[in-house]
Amino acid sequence: MFKKISHEMALDATRDEQARQNFVASLRAHVLGDMAETMRERYFDHYEQDGDAAPDGPTVHDRMQDDAYFRFYSSMRYNAQEMVFRSVTPMVDRNLDALIDQSAAIRAAHDQQPELRAEFAVPDSVSKIDVHLAPGSYHTEYAPGDVAAGAVYDNSINVFAFNQMGEDISDIGHTMANYVRLKLPELSPQRILDCGCTIGSNTVPWKKVFPQADVHAIDVSAPLLRYAAARAASMDADISFRQMNATELDYPDNSFDIVFSSMFLHELPLKDIRAYLAEARRVLRPGGLLLTMELPSNASMAPYEQFYLDWDCYYNKEPFYKPFRDQDYRELCTTAGFPADSFFEFAAPRYTYMDEADFLAGLNEQNGFDDHTGTLRDGLRWYAFGSRKPIQE
Repeated sequence: MFKKISHEMALDATRDEQARQNFVASLRAHVLGDMAETMRERYFDHYEQDGDAAPDGPTVHDRMQDDAYFRFYSSMRYNAQEMVFRSVTPMVDRNLDALIDQSAAIRAAHDQQPELRAEFAVPDSVSKIDVHLAPGSYHTEYAPGDVAAGAVYDNSINVFAFNQMGEDISDIGHTMANYVRLKLPELSPQRILDCGCTIGSNTVPWKKVFPQADVHAIDVSAPLLRYAAARAASMDADISFRQMNATELDYPDNSFDIVFSSMFLHELPLKDIRAYLAEARRVLRPGGLLLTMELPSNASMAPYEQFYLDWDCYYNKEPFYKPFRDQDYRELCTTAGFPADSFFEFAAPRYTYMDEADFLAGLNEQNGFDDHTGTLRDGLRWYAFGSRKPIQE
């Protein structure tokens, strides 16, 4: 049904486990495809007549909250999200002891150990919320040397995204790294930092595209970082993983050419977003690039698309999702100290799903953001924004 994990940490599902995962992936594809389209049609047929256009997403949400189909859609989507984790957790539990041993052995063989901190305080935005409805969130440890959170994430994403994330769930990383290679060839990065790296699925592509670069990646979760280090080592990607809060980067000033993140800012409260962006600017070298793969701002989307994307904030344990998307991204960057005229944004086609000529043509055809931007459907495009640190202050 969906793409298999290709690295050494891959798990073999039983036929029952595979069937269950196939079913859940198909169910999510149906909910986010056919049911979402039916819901859209229902809204415009029943709740938005001529002269009564909704001014924003919250108005659409208010109109739809008591609608029977919206409630059915939301129930199906919520339950399908929980089923993603139920479909992969038994497979991880069954193999956990072997996974812990294998992860440690791979890290030792490649001399690629994550730098973990014994007294590290996981922020409340992770530790007090089951983010994405993931049981135990992404930081909980169940055994010494645990990697369960990483294994669950790695094995659940293709169930969650039904093959929209590419081989080894790495398309976002390949798309962003190749955007830099093709559109900013003068940058030639020597040091790259990925913040909020999770299992490094979008970190490894930076090392593959820029093999000369010294690539670093940080996250707050120890089990994710243990898994990420073993995963990257098994894919011959020499990356330094460190346990660190992105709001307090333990790196010197002017030390990176690129500071990157993917699907990270919408998991942070606004004060932490501002702190992270200021820190990113501090550690960037003059002329360095802040590149943030995210979801488009609400101001850039039609009211119905605002409502549709913000579903996760209300129902998927992502409380900072809408507050982030309500921000002016240019203002976030300029408040952090980046020049206003260095701000940029784009929507990119998926690099690993096409040849390079078509990818470059897609980059050059920027026609705004629509219902294919950031949504899991055929023809989806990844959104990103960023800024450059001035060469001279």
